[in-house]
Amino acid sequence: MPPRERPPFRAEHVGSLLRPPQLLAARARVRAGELGAADFALLADAAIREAVAQQERIGLRAVTDGEFRRDSWSLDFLKQFANVVVSRSPVKVSFHTEEGDIDRPPSALSVAGKISRPRPIFVAGFEFLRSVAKSVPKVTVPSPSMLHFRGGRASVDRSAYPDIEEFYADLARAYAAEVADLASAGCRYLQIDEVNFAYLCDPAFREEARRIGEDPEALPHTYARLINAAIAARPADMTVGMHLCRGNFESAWLASGGYAPVAETLFNEIDVDGYFLEYDSPRAGDFSPLKLVPKGKTVVLGLVTTKGGALERADDLKRRIDEAARELPLEQLALSPQCGFASAGRGNRLTAEQQWAKLELIVEVAREVWGDT
Repeated sequence: MPPRERPPFRAEHVGSLLRPPQLLAARARVRAGELGAADFALLADAAIREAVAQQERIGLRAVTDGEFRRDSWSLDFLKQFANVVVSRSPVKVSFHTEEGDIDRPPSALSVAGKISRPRPIFVAGFEFLRSVAKSVPKVTVPSPSMLHFRGGRASVDRSAYPDIEEFYADLARAYAAEVADLASAGCRYLQIDEVNFAYLCDPAFREEARRIGEDPEALPHTYARLINAAIAARPADMTVGMHLCRGNFESAWLASGGYAPVAETLFNEIDVDGYFLEYDSPRAGDFSPLKLVPKGKTVVLGLVTTKGGALERADDLKRRIDEAARELPLEQLALSPQCGFASAGRGNRLTAEQQWAKLELIVEVAREVWGDT
């Protein structure tokens, strides 16, 4: 097959990379008040420059900044909106690992007043990424659904938003302003990191939604309209992808369940160009929901796990790509890791060498399967 003209490309990665030790040490010094933001930014610039060069050396056609400027894949973005309050929830959740569970209080998000975006959030970071990248620079942002799902209606101030639809409208406008500024800065590849569609594939999370007064059957449609409104004014030449995640914290996860409960809405009601789908374990179910993907959309198969360092076998990846191609034409498929390598600063339990070996394998397999370079 000829190389793709625009993303998603045949070999991709989701976004975050393991932070170099010197950057983790610098972040600790910032927390301790020993290092200023400007000095941290210079260290991050150097680390990003090297990470971009390494991504390009192994043959990736789209590159990210590794989310090196962030401590959290989502909170560093969401807390920049006016009246978003971040705190620790008194409720503990269990992250699951192969060795056992990790109890960790999740971050609680609430909306204490009218939502707005006082200033651009990730635009300056993108401008630096674009300045050091020869390949296509990709920006990742958390889905706007994050500001609703964890607390439901109770997390949105009723005096500010007596009508919840007004909240969704303001949230979409705030996101649209960021998308517009990114586009003006030259961004043509945007990824929305969406966890709640994946959580709604899990019966336990569907029950939790009911417990807080939400309808798990209605939420996917609501979130589809919200996401569409957020990206509706993007330029025609901007690719928007969506990554679905079942939890990614120090090699642990939260949710399980195949895509069937949300597939129709996910693939046919959301106006994005491609989907990054976790498929590295049986927790994600089989490939049968891919039958619902329409022509013109790409599914990036997350077959390579970021939760451990053992390197997958190329033949096993090719076999699974063949299985997926029975449900969706090969020309609509691509390959990536199942998630980022470091959704939070400390990252997953593998080494940088193992991380890069996995990305090299993805590039090699994509070249052999699709002829992409």
